[in-house]
Amino acid sequence: MTTDFTIIFDEYMPLKELVFTTLKKAIIKGELQPGDRLMELQLAEKMGVSRTPIREAIHKLSREGLVTLIPRKGAEVAGMSRKTLNDVLTVRKDLEILAFRLAFESISKEQMEDLSRRMSAFEEAVDEDDILKMVDADEQFHSVIYEAAANNKLRDILNDLKESMYRYRLEYLKDSAYRKRLEKEHRALVDSILKKDLKKGLSVAESHIENQKKAVLGRIDQDGSEKKREALYER
Repeated sequence: MTTDFTIIFDEYMPLKELVFTTLKKAIIKGELQPGDRLMELQLAEKMGVSRTPIREAIHKLSREGLVTLIPRKGAEVAGMSRKTLNDVLTVRKDLEILAFRLAFESISKEQMEDLSRRMSAFEEAVDEDDILKMVDADEQFHSVIYEAAANNKLRDILNDLKESMYRYRLEYLKDSAYRKRLEKEHRALVDSILKKDLKKGLSVAESHIENQKKAVLGRIDQDGSEKKREALYER
């Protein structure tokens, strides 16, 4: 690992968050590649910090699916697995549809306005070509629906899945064609609520996840990430 990391210190942000954000951006930008080892001591020296915030950042990255913790081997940048994607999206699909169905019935005027703002924020991020903002805006869009469903247990489960989906959502948004598709799907979901068209909304919600699944599987097949990952475990 030859990448140099520069932390831009911010008096308003805790050190552990700065370390986490720096490593996360390095993975997202490809400065750290799937299979790269993340050694606490080496990273601490490069970043000029102690090992504690490094360790905390690595564990947080593992919860977001960006890092894999391997017994007796340590941590490494995660590849993408077909099985993991299928497992997560199989569960998410049914829960998202349930959340949308519940939100359709109970969403407030304020939440509807918030949903529209999140939709616009995503479109602005697309115009700016800022992938991190896109991911955040997309997550926030869905979070409004989770809250509007008014079911705390369902919301908590979906928020846990959100962390597992981060890497895949990122891959999906790397292609500009998929970004435009996502914009249309967001607008269709909002429009279905405004027009009280539950059938259309449920159809869009289902295809929304299926389109994401197909796109990311295509990228996994294209770059061979899964084969690289399997080879690492066989060493």
